[in-house]
Amino acid sequence: MIMQGENFRRTRDGIRLFSDADFVGMHEAGALASQILDEICDLVYPGQTTEVLDKFVEDKVKAAGAISATIGYRGYQHASCISTNHVVCHGIPSSKKLKDGDILNIDVTVIVNGWYGDTSRMYVAGKLSRKVERLIQVTHDSLLKAIEVVKPGNTFGDIGHAIQSYVEGERMSVVRDFCGHGLGRVFHAPPNVLHYGRPGSGPVLEEGMFFTIEPMVNLGRPETKVLADDWTAVTRDKSLSAQFEHSIGVTSTGYEIFTLSKKNRFHPTYS
Repeated sequence: MIMQGENFRRTRDGIRLFSDADFVGMHEAGALASQILDEICDLVYPGQTTEVLDKFVEDKVKAAGAISATIGYRGYQHASCISTNHVVCHGIPSSKKLKDGDILNIDVTVIVNGWYGDTSRMYVAGKLSRKVERLIQVTHDSLLKAIEVVKPGNTFGDIGHAIQSYVEGERMSVVRDFCGHGLGRVFHAPPNVLHYGRPGSGPVLEEGMFFTIEPMVNLGRPETKVLADDWTAVTRDKSLSAQFEHSIGVTSTGYEIFTLSKKNRFHPTYS
Protein backbone atom coordinates (compact mmCIF):
# COMPACT_ATOMS: atom_id res chain seq x y z
CA MET A 1 0.00 0.00 0.00
CA ILE A 2 1.13 3.62 -0.60
CA MET A 3 0.72 6.11 2.23
CA GLN A 4 -0.47 9.60 1.40
CA GLY A 5 2.44 11.91 0.54
CA GLU A 6 4.88 9.03 0.05
CA ASN A 7 6.31 7.54 -3.13
CA PHE A 8 7.13 4.16 -1.64
CA ARG A 9 5.12 1.22 -0.40
CA ARG A 10 4.35 0.17 3.15
CA THR A 11 2.71 -2.96 4.51
CA ARG A 12 -0.48 -2.89 6.54
CA ASP A 13 1.77 -2.92 9.61
CA GLY A 14 3.53 0.28 8.50
CA ILE A 15 6.74 -1.44 7.41
CA ARG A 16 8.42 0.15 4.41
CA LEU A 17 9.09 -2.02 1.36
CA PHE A 18 12.17 -1.15 -0.68
CA SER A 19 12.96 -1.66 -4.36
CA ASP A 20 15.58 -3.89 -5.97
CA ALA A 21 17.73 -0.80 -6.59
CA ASP A 22 17.69 0.03 -2.87
CA PHE A 23 19.49 -3.23 -2.12
CA VAL A 24 22.60 -1.78 -3.79
CA GLY A 25 22.77 1.15 -1.38
CA MET A 26 22.30 -1.10 1.63
CA HIS A 27 25.05 -3.43 0.48
CA GLU A 28 27.44 -0.47 0.18
CA ALA A 29 26.64 0.83 3.66
CA GLY A 30 26.73 -2.63 5.20
CA ALA A 31 30.05 -3.42 3.54
CA LEU A 32 31.72 -0.37 5.08
CA ALA A 33 30.44 -1.12 8.58
CA SER A 34 31.58 -4.73 8.26
CA GLN A 35 34.97 -3.73 6.84
CA ILE A 36 35.63 -1.49 9.84
CA LEU A 37 34.84 -4.35 12.20
CA ASP A 38 37.12 -6.63 10.19
CA GLU A 39 40.00 -4.17 10.48
CA ILE A 40 39.56 -3.53 14.20
CA CYS A 41 40.14 -7.19 15.09
CA ASP A 42 43.90 -6.87 15.52
CA LEU A 43 43.51 -3.92 17.91
CA VAL A 44 41.59 -5.91 20.52
CA TYR A 45 43.98 -7.22 23.17
CA PRO A 46 44.62 -6.98 26.93
CA GLY A 47 45.75 -3.47 27.88
CA GLN A 48 43.89 -1.80 25.03
CA THR A 49 41.20 0.78 25.82
CA THR A 50 37.78 0.98 24.24
CA GLU A 51 38.21 4.70 23.60
CA VAL A 52 41.16 3.87 21.31
CA LEU A 53 38.96 1.35 19.50
CA ASP A 54 36.23 3.96 19.13
CA LYS A 55 38.70 6.51 17.73
CA PHE A 56 39.76 3.90 15.17
CA VAL A 57 36.13 3.50 14.10
CA GLU A 58 35.60 7.26 13.86
CA ASP A 59 38.73 7.74 11.76
CA LYS A 60 37.78 4.91 9.38
CA VAL A 61 34.28 6.31 8.86
CA LYS A 62 35.70 9.76 8.04
CA ALA A 63 38.37 8.33 5.74
CA ALA A 64 35.67 6.55 3.75
CA GLY A 65 33.76 9.79 3.28
CA ALA A 66 30.86 8.37 5.28
CA ILE A 67 29.00 9.58 8.37
CA SER A 68 28.77 8.00 11.81
CA ALA A 69 25.10 7.45 12.62
CA THR A 70 25.72 7.43 16.36
CA ILE A 71 27.69 10.65 16.87
CA GLY A 72 25.06 13.15 17.90
CA TYR A 73 22.27 10.58 18.00
CA ARG A 74 20.15 11.52 21.04
CA GLY A 75 23.21 13.21 22.49
CA TYR A 76 25.55 10.23 22.09
CA GLN A 77 29.11 11.31 21.25
CA HIS A 78 30.90 8.20 19.99
CA ALA A 79 31.24 6.36 16.68
CA SER A 80 30.57 2.99 18.27
CA CYS A 81 28.97 1.28 21.23
CA ILE A 82 31.41 -1.08 22.95
CA SER A 83 29.88 -3.41 25.52
CA THR A 84 32.18 -5.49 27.72
CA ASN A 85 31.45 -8.60 29.76
CA HIS A 86 28.12 -8.08 31.61
CA VAL A 87 27.22 -4.98 29.57
CA VAL A 88 24.38 -6.08 27.31
CA CYS A 89 24.42 -3.17 24.86
CA HIS A 90 25.06 0.58 24.42
CA GLY A 91 28.34 0.50 26.32
CA ILE A 92 30.18 3.83 26.18
CA PRO A 93 33.88 3.78 25.13
CA SER A 94 36.26 4.76 27.96
CA SER A 95 39.88 4.83 29.09
CA LYS A 96 39.47 1.63 31.12
CA LYS A 97 41.92 -1.04 29.94
CA LEU A 98 40.76 -4.44 28.74
CA LYS A 99 41.86 -7.40 30.84
CA ASP A 100 42.86 -10.88 29.70
CA GLY A 101 39.67 -12.84 29.02
CA ASP A 102 37.39 -9.83 28.59
CA ILE A 103 34.76 -10.17 25.90
CA LEU A 104 33.28 -7.20 24.08
CA ASN A 105 30.67 -6.40 21.49
CA ILE A 106 31.51 -3.58 19.07
CA ASP A 107 28.47 -2.06 17.36
CA VAL A 108 28.95 0.27 14.39
CA THR A 109 26.41 2.11 12.23
CA VAL A 110 27.50 4.18 9.24
CA ILE A 111 25.65 6.29 6.68
CA VAL A 112 26.78 5.92 3.06
CA ASN A 113 24.94 8.01 0.47
CA GLY A 114 21.97 8.19 2.81
CA TRP A 115 21.81 4.45 3.53
CA TYR A 116 22.42 3.01 7.00
CA GLY A 117 24.74 0.06 7.57
CA ASP A 118 24.38 -1.45 11.06
CA THR A 119 26.25 -4.45 12.45
CA SER A 120 27.94 -5.73 15.58
CA ARG A 121 30.02 -8.70 16.59
CA MET A 122 31.96 -10.16 19.50
CA TYR A 123 35.68 -9.84 20.23
CA VAL A 124 37.96 -11.40 22.83
CA ALA A 125 40.91 -9.80 24.63
CA GLY A 126 43.30 -12.64 25.33
CA LYS A 127 42.17 -16.18 26.14
CA LEU A 128 38.61 -17.44 26.41
CA SER A 129 37.27 -19.75 29.07
CA ARG A 130 35.26 -22.71 27.79
CA LYS A 131 32.07 -21.33 29.37
CA VAL A 132 32.42 -17.96 27.68
CA GLU A 133 33.37 -19.54 24.38
CA ARG A 134 30.10 -21.47 24.50
CA LEU A 135 28.11 -18.29 25.22
CA ILE A 136 29.61 -16.61 22.16
CA GLN A 137 29.00 -19.67 19.98
CA VAL A 138 25.37 -20.04 21.03
CA THR A 139 24.72 -16.35 20.41
CA HIS A 140 26.37 -16.49 16.99
CA ASP A 141 24.46 -19.62 16.01
CA SER A 142 21.14 -18.21 17.23
CA LEU A 143 21.53 -15.32 14.78
CA LEU A 144 22.26 -17.69 11.89
CA LYS A 145 19.27 -19.88 12.79
CA ALA A 146 17.05 -16.79 12.79
CA ILE A 147 18.32 -15.61 9.42
CA GLU A 148 17.58 -19.00 7.89
CA VAL A 149 13.84 -18.54 8.46
CA VAL A 150 13.78 -15.16 6.68
CA LYS A 151 11.64 -15.46 3.55
CA PRO A 152 8.32 -14.09 2.34
CA GLY A 153 5.38 -15.73 4.05
CA ASN A 154 7.13 -16.42 7.34
CA THR A 155 6.60 -14.07 10.27
CA PHE A 156 8.66 -12.05 12.71
CA GLY A 157 7.42 -14.44 15.39
CA ASP A 158 9.17 -17.22 13.50
CA ILE A 159 12.42 -15.24 13.75
CA GLY A 160 12.03 -14.72 17.48
CA HIS A 161 11.05 -18.33 18.07
CA ALA A 162 14.12 -19.61 16.20
CA ILE A 163 16.35 -17.64 18.57
CA GLN A 164 14.46 -18.28 21.79
CA SER A 165 13.97 -22.01 21.33
CA TYR A 166 17.63 -22.57 20.49
CA VAL A 167 19.09 -20.35 23.23
CA GLU A 168 16.84 -21.64 26.00
CA GLY A 169 17.55 -25.19 24.84
CA GLU A 170 21.21 -24.41 25.57
CA ARG A 171 20.24 -23.22 29.10
CA MET A 172 20.91 -19.55 28.43
CA SER A 173 18.49 -16.63 28.28
CA VAL A 174 17.37 -14.14 25.63
CA VAL A 175 17.26 -10.45 26.53
CA ARG A 176 13.75 -9.07 26.02
CA ASP A 177 14.32 -5.40 26.81
CA PHE A 178 16.01 -4.63 23.47
CA CYS A 179 15.31 -5.73 19.92
CA GLY A 180 16.23 -5.43 16.27
CA HIS A 181 14.65 -2.80 14.05
CA GLY A 182 13.85 -1.69 10.56
CA LEU A 183 16.35 0.55 8.79
CA GLY A 184 17.22 1.91 5.38
CA ARG A 185 17.18 5.68 4.91
CA VAL A 186 16.70 6.07 8.67
CA PHE A 187 18.44 4.55 11.69
CA HIS A 188 15.39 3.02 13.37
CA ALA A 189 12.02 2.24 11.80
CA PRO A 190 9.27 -0.37 12.05
CA PRO A 191 9.28 -3.25 12.65
CA ASN A 192 10.57 -4.11 16.11
CA VAL A 193 12.38 -7.43 15.61
CA LEU A 194 11.95 -9.35 18.85
CA HIS A 195 14.34 -12.16 19.68
CA TYR A 196 11.65 -14.30 21.26
CA GLY A 197 8.17 -15.20 20.11
CA ARG A 198 5.60 -17.71 18.92
CA PRO A 199 5.71 -19.32 15.48
CA GLY A 200 3.27 -17.67 13.09
CA SER A 201 2.84 -14.53 15.19
CA GLY A 202 3.64 -10.93 14.27
CA PRO A 203 3.80 -9.23 10.87
CA VAL A 204 4.33 -11.37 7.80
CA LEU A 205 7.68 -11.02 6.03
CA GLU A 206 7.47 -9.48 2.56
CA GLU A 207 9.96 -8.91 -0.22
CA GLY A 208 11.68 -5.52 0.17
CA MET A 209 11.77 -5.36 3.97
CA PHE A 210 15.07 -4.19 5.53
CA PHE A 211 15.80 -4.84 9.22
CA THR A 212 18.40 -5.95 11.74
CA ILE A 213 18.46 -9.17 13.72
CA GLU A 214 20.66 -8.75 16.79
CA PRO A 215 20.08 -11.29 19.57
CA MET A 216 21.53 -10.58 23.01
CA VAL A 217 22.11 -13.70 25.07
CA ASN A 218 22.95 -13.97 28.77
CA LEU A 219 24.62 -16.77 30.69
CA GLY A 220 22.30 -15.98 33.57
CA ARG A 221 18.85 -14.44 33.74
CA PRO A 222 17.44 -12.19 30.97
CA GLU A 223 16.68 -9.09 33.05
CA THR A 224 18.65 -5.90 32.41
CA LYS A 225 18.95 -2.42 33.87
CA VAL A 226 20.19 0.87 32.42
CA LEU A 227 22.87 2.71 34.39
CA ALA A 228 22.80 6.37 35.44
CA ASP A 229 24.44 7.48 32.16
CA ASP A 230 21.10 6.61 30.46
CA TRP A 231 22.89 4.45 27.88
CA THR A 232 24.75 1.49 29.36
CA ALA A 233 22.52 -1.57 29.77
CA VAL A 234 23.83 -4.35 32.02
CA THR A 235 22.57 -7.73 33.22
CA ARG A 236 20.84 -7.39 36.59
CA ASP A 237 22.55 -10.53 37.91
CA LYS A 238 25.94 -9.45 36.48
CA SER A 239 26.13 -12.53 34.29
CA LEU A 240 28.07 -12.30 31.03
CA SER A 241 26.25 -11.27 27.86
CA ALA A 242 26.98 -11.59 24.13
CA GLN A 243 25.46 -10.20 20.93
CA PHE A 244 25.80 -10.49 17.15
CA GLU A 245 24.00 -8.33 14.60
CA HIS A 246 23.43 -8.42 10.86
CA SER A 247 21.37 -6.15 8.60
CA ILE A 248 19.06 -8.15 6.34
CA GLY A 249 16.98 -7.59 3.21
CA VAL A 250 14.07 -9.87 2.30
CA THR A 251 14.17 -11.10 -1.31
CA SER A 252 11.54 -12.93 -3.37
CA THR A 253 12.98 -16.29 -2.31
CA GLY A 254 14.75 -15.59 0.98
CA TYR A 255 17.23 -12.99 2.16
CA GLU A 256 20.41 -11.07 1.53
CA ILE A 257 22.83 -10.16 4.34
CA PHE A 258 24.17 -6.64 3.89
CA THR A 259 26.88 -6.87 6.57
CA LEU A 260 28.82 -10.02 5.74
CA SER A 261 32.51 -10.08 6.67
CA LYS A 262 34.60 -10.27 3.52
CA LYS A 263 37.52 -11.53 5.61
CA ASN A 264 35.48 -14.18 7.42
CA ARG A 265 36.07 -12.40 10.73
CA PHE A 266 32.47 -12.17 11.93
CA HIS A 267 33.15 -14.83 14.58
CA PRO A 268 35.97 -14.03 17.06
CA THR A 269 37.67 -17.41 16.64
CA TYR A 270 38.29 -16.87 12.92
CA SER A 271 41.40 -18.60 11.59
